[in-house]
Formats: sequence, C-alpha cells, structure tokens
Amino acid sequence: MTIFNQMKFFKKYIFPALYGLLVYFTVRLLHDTDVSQRFWERPVFVNSVEIACSIFVGYMAIWIFRSLFRYYDRRWPVQLNYRGVARELSILVGLNLILVNAVFVPMDMMLHTDWKRWWIPWADVADINMIPTLYAIVYYGIARSSIWLKAYVDNKVQLEKVTNEHLQTELKFLKAQYHPHFLFNALNTIYFQMDEDHEGAKRSIEKFSELLRYQLYDQQVQVPVTQEIEYLQSFIDLQKIRSTDKLKLNVDFDKKLNGQLVYPLLFLPLVENAFKFVGGNYKMDIEAKVEGDNIEFRVENSVPELKQVPQKAGGIGLENLKRRLDLLYPGKHSLTLEKKDDHFTAELKVRYER
Repeated sequence: MTIFNQMKFFKKYIFPALYGLLVYFTVRLLHDTDVSQRFWERPVFVNSVEIACSIFVGYMAIWIFRSLFRYYDRRWPVQLNYRGVARELSILVGLNLILVNAVFVPMDMMLHTDWKRWWIPWADVADINMIPTLYAIVYYGIARSSIWLKAYVDNKVQLEKVTNEHLQTELKFLKAQYHPHFLFNALNTIYFQMDEDHEGAKRSIEKFSELLRYQLYDQQVQVPVTQEIEYLQSFIDLQKIRSTDKLKLNVDFDKKLNGQLVYPLLFLPLVENAFKFVGGNYKMDIEAKVEGDNIEFRVENSVPELKQVPQKAGGIGLENLKRRLDLLYPGKHSLTLEKKDDHFTAELKVRYER
C-alpha cells in the first residue's frame, strides 16, 4: 500500500474515530476534574457505551462536515470573504450541535439518571455542547485552510491580471495620444519647408517615414539605447530644418551608451519640448551619459526672459512621459523640470538593464 493510499485510509476510517475519542476524553477530563471523579473507577459498561457513542458521533460529524464542504464547493466556490466563511461555519456548528445533542443527551439521561427525572445537570449540557463545538471550529479551520489559501492566491492572481491589463490598456492609450502629437509637429515642419525647398521637403519626408517606422515598435518592449539615440538624432535633424538660423545647438551623447536596454520614446518629449519653447539667445544643450546603473538625459534650452514656462510646458507630451515613467519604471526613475531665469532644464534619470 502506497503512502497516499495509507493516508487516504487513515483519513477515511481512523481519523473520525480519533476525533470522537478526543471529544469524549476532553469532556471526561473537564467533568471528572470538576467532581473529583476517576475515569477508571467508573463502571466498564458506562465507559464502553460512552466511548461507542463518541466514536459514532466522530464518524457522523466528519461525514457531515465533508459533505457540507463538497456541497459548498459545488454550489458556491469558497471566496475569501467574511460573509461566506461565517455562513459556512454557522451551518457547520449548527449541524454539529444537532448531532451531539441527538446522541449525547439521550445517552447521558439513560446512563446517569435515577429514572425518576428526565433531565440532566446544566454542567453536563454545557460540556456536551461546548467541547464538540470548539473541536468542530478547529477542524473547520484546519480542513478549509487550503481552500482559503487557494482563494487568496486566486484573488491575488486575478488582481495582478486585472492590474496588468489596466496598465497595458493605459500604455496603449498614451501611445495613441502621443502619435497624433508627434505627427502634428512633424507635418507642420514639412509644411513650412514645402514653399521654400522642395528637395529638402522630400528628404524630410523620407526621414519622417524612418521615424514613423521606429514608432511602430512595441513601446512595452525594451530596445538598445543606441536605437533610441539614432532616433533622437533623426528627430533633431528634422527639427533643425524649421528652426531659426540663430539656434546654437550642442548635442553630446556619451560613447558608453551602447548595449543598455531602455523603453523607447522616453527622451523624445524632452527634446520636443525644448524645440517648442526655445527662445531668448536660442541656445540648446542635449546630452546623455551613463552614471553607474543609470542613464542620465539632460536638455537645457534658453527661453525669453518675459516668457514663463511652467512645469506643464509641452502639454500632452510631458504629461504622457510622466505617466509612462510611473508605469514602466516604478521607483527606478527621476524627472526634474526647472525654470530658472532665462533657461529651462529637464533632466531624466532611469535605471537601465543590461
């Protein structure tokens, strides 16, 4: 006989008897201690009947409990909530009280009365009801613990699934918002170019198509930072076409940026915002470097002294960037936007993966 079969045999045939005996000897211990009585000095017939009735109650109680569990699992799968547990436990305790009173009360009346009165002491009634109830509650907690654990795990998995689906939906929504924003700016650039430089407009459209192909990548999949830098360089070249000749642009990308993995299109909103609000002496610095486990991306652009550039500068671009960072780099990023005197600085730090 395998261990599994042995456990099954014990659970089905041995355990109920032990459960009944445990209830019986607990009752006897409390009662005999209270009245200073010794169990072994009682009549053998009385002890035998009580033990037989207790074993019978043990088998019946376990059968009732397991039947109740099967019924509940079939009709109302257990959920981890107070109402469901309280309802199931109340029914179990109620059925257990009916069983023990139906067996133990008549047994006590027949064995321990002088046949002149048909009642039993209140102490015996309390023992008959309280001890089996306490053991029934303990059994319920042990027997249903695996079900509660499974319900807890299922709830956590379902919650994580719903949360993940919500985040994926939100990321797709942010991406859908971002594309029209980018399209508007890029097409506006080409529009101004059409009247003055047809060949330049053609080259811009070609570069624009390359940018669009990159944007078709899944924004929830990380890419080597070199791809992101190439994309930024193409975008900068496209923006320089419509920029004033007064623009003094400095671009510095650290050569150590090569195989690090980042989510795409994180740096673009900062560059886009700088081109949108640059003014004053028309200076712009764009730099990216590696510092420890972080990639630091910094954009600084001059602004007219009288023009106030709030932290919400850039509108939907920067707002979407903030939300994407919260979703993709929770606790692994920092974004600083600062307007000071005649220049605006944006600095982004993200922890990269190798």
